[in-house]
Amino acid sequence: MATKQLTLAIKTSEPDWLKRELLDFNAFGKNTIVTSTKTATESERVHIETYVNEFWTAKQRDANALHEISYRACFKPQLPRFFIERLTLPGDAVYDPFAGRGTTLIESALLGRVPIGCDINPLSSIMTLPRLNPPTVDQVADRLSHIELEDVDEYPEELLVFYHSETLKQICALKKYLKEKEQNGGSDQVDQWIRLVALSRLTGHSSGFFSVYTLPPNQAVSVDSQKKINEKRNQTPPLRDVKTLILKKTRALLKHCNEQTRHTLTGVYPQAKFLTQPSHSVSEIASNTVSLVVTSPPFLDVVNYAQDNWLRCWFCDIDPATVPITMARKIEQWQHEMTKVFRELERVLKPGGHIAFEVGEVRHGKIKLEEAVIPCGIEAGLTPLLVLINDQKFTKTANVWGVDNLKKGTNTNRVVVFKKSN
Repeated sequence: MATKQLTLAIKTSEPDWLKRELLDFNAFGKNTIVTSTKTATESERVHIETYVNEFWTAKQRDANALHEISYRACFKPQLPRFFIERLTLPGDAVYDPFAGRGTTLIESALLGRVPIGCDINPLSSIMTLPRLNPPTVDQVADRLSHIELEDVDEYPEELLVFYHSETLKQICALKKYLKEKEQNGGSDQVDQWIRLVALSRLTGHSSGFFSVYTLPPNQAVSVDSQKKINEKRNQTPPLRDVKTLILKKTRALLKHCNEQTRHTLTGVYPQAKFLTQPSHSVSEIASNTVSLVVTSPPFLDVVNYAQDNWLRCWFCDIDPATVPITMARKIEQWQHEMTKVFRELERVLKPGGHIAFEVGEVRHGKIKLEEAVIPCGIEAGLTPLLVLINDQKFTKTANVWGVDNLKKGTNTNRVVVFKKSN
């Protein structure tokens, strides 16, 4: 450990060490291309060195299985790992102000760093915290065996476009059980895990989900849209056993949770923190305490999170209309919101700490948000070090949608790296 600390201290004291490492990077047989990102602040033109390569693998599942919870517009675990391994040491705090499904937090914890997260969407904490402190398969199986899925308070018949009548009854009964446990103060890590897994199984495109065939599980289509899917495919919702599918997914998520992994998670979990509030005001996080921020903000109005998560919100009794997620339609409005966040990031960062801020190409590549975000960081008092562009073939999700990597969506991970002055 002492050797690693000394090595990192020496490297971080050299202003260009990260640039040299990116320039020499060749782990996947490609040479790094160096270009320049040009943008402007109110007072000057800015040119930031930009490094293009395949810096982490395109393989979907080349990471710990704990990550395999679907959420719209999330990045791969390899992205935060790339920066965590290079810019922090075990025990350091790693923060994500737009936590989403919790990828940065889970990866930080797996690497022995203290995870801190914030997200305005209450679903984020529901999806993240149980995976930082997972129960065993046996604990989940035992709990499921004692839950009666007969008693329901509601039965929304419009959801029968997704579910067999008996499956819907089981889902409603499980929802009631979890709600009552939480209201009575008796909800524990096993109940919270079951809720997380149930959320991940609500809808999808295989027999591993509670629903009939529908779109990939990172978004739920509307009732009317599902009716059209059913008619087009000439399908009716089959009977699914909720407990069986929860246990099956539990085994899949925990397949890499060996004794060492659990020991690592247990070591950092007591210090973990998750805030459900706007990320531009996080007074609960002390100043000068975070070593690294790895995050990806909402990309303008590209993704409608409330619309995508309406069914998950129903299951958790969340009114999506009350969740003020940033949906900026104009780049100026988006920059204004991001500048407020950067000011808070500058406050919580330790001197010498870093931010890896992942953005992307939007609106058919016409807008490159890295050019827009650099002035935001500068205005907040941060120094932009470089832009990293991870260039690789499109993802599994893009394939499902039939998206051509050169025509639509985000073709690359584009990460602006900032540093707080020592």
